[in-house]
Amino acid sequence: HSVALALALPCTRVFAMAAPDLKRRKFSEEDVQSGKSFPKNKIKVLLLEGVSAKGIQILKDDGFQVEALKTALTEDELVEKVKDLHILGIRSKTQVTRRVIEASNRLLAMACFCIGTDQVDLKAAQERGIPVFNAPFANTRSVAELIIGNIVGLSRRIGECTAQMHRGAWFKQAVGCFEIRGKTLGIVGYGHIGAQVSVLAEAMGMNVIYCDVIPKLPMGNASQVATLSELMASADFVSLHVPNLASTKNMIGKAEIAQMKKGSFLLNASRGNVVVIPALAEALRSGHLRGAYVDVFPVEPGKNGEDLFTSELRGCPNTLMTPHVGGSTEEAQAKIGEEVASALLKCINEGSTHGAVNFPEVDMKMDSTAKTHRVLCIHDNKPGVMSSINNVFTEAKANICQQFLNTKGDVGYVIIDLNTEASAEVKKK
Repeated sequence: HSVALALALPCTRVFAMAAPDLKRRKFSEEDVQSGKSFPKNKIKVLLLEGVSAKGIQILKDDGFQVEALKTALTEDELVEKVKDLHILGIRSKTQVTRRVIEASNRLLAMACFCIGTDQVDLKAAQERGIPVFNAPFANTRSVAELIIGNIVGLSRRIGECTAQMHRGAWFKQAVGCFEIRGKTLGIVGYGHIGAQVSVLAEAMGMNVIYCDVIPKLPMGNASQVATLSELMASADFVSLHVPNLASTKNMIGKAEIAQMKKGSFLLNASRGNVVVIPALAEALRSGHLRGAYVDVFPVEPGKNGEDLFTSELRGCPNTLMTPHVGGSTEEAQAKIGEEVASALLKCINEGSTHGAVNFPEVDMKMDSTAKTHRVLCIHDNKPGVMSSINNVFTEAKANICQQFLNTKGDVGYVIIDLNTEASAEVKKK
């Protein structure tokens, strides 16, 4: 359970220790033995897929080397790029596999500038002692507004009207068009986005019911129902807001769609593998469903361009589709950039892992007296490790001013502030 000094981080004086089994990252002996913090201008950051200018600027202003690309990279390209990289930032298209993570030797942190993190092998990152951050709240409003807009669009058949008029046709009619006031919206997954949709829908005069795997506090006059079947049978509109889990894969298939009211609508802006697309297409073409809105798909093109998208939903009646743009507003992307970049700065500058999705969350206020140095220690979550760590400080006659430990799975993480006089001796040990 001995620990080995790994690096000095760019802060007032922060250095890290990592248990050898973690094989977290490699640093030169000069880096380790230097009495100075690791220079910020040597911290290499790669941001992919057009991360917002605000997020890029925050990292540049703090002194990091930032390379920003507009596109995603393939696995082979990432394997080459990730070598000697300290921070990797992506959005939803880039896949960070175990192979990519194991090719890195200096990664301190990774960030998903979006809500989802299923594009990253979180277990592999945790094993390497790499916290992964995301932005769970920043695009909530953008997705919620898009859902409400498409509920109105479906109920008034806006998509078909628009297509007809672009062809030069003029068909004015009220048949099959409805107000949404008084209709029932069923929300599957009452998290941040689902709850926001609930509030907006109720403001539009809709009745809201929802189901979730755990009891959730309702917003306004919404009410939770016991089962998905009950919700499907009661709602005029069903909107899906669930995470990407084994339990949510293909959760809306032929049987579930058959439980929906005839003439109802289905909306999905959550994950592409939640809905069985052929079953949805069949229900639309048969008239069982009056319409659908889909923003996410099981297979999505990796780049923009013509003639790239194929789906059974193409040509289905009253079917609105968008290319995974739920959170793609300028406001949301700016907030995501600011939120994630700020989390990365706190991680690098203070050792904070608050908000990390795969890592013990530790956030300890920095000492303002300039009389302490900070030690960050990532270790195996096993009995006796903390005793071994504390023995290092005891042998160095160090005074521990404050300490914060947390664990998650097989990994433990502790931040320790000690008196400056003892830090050199601690580093030797």
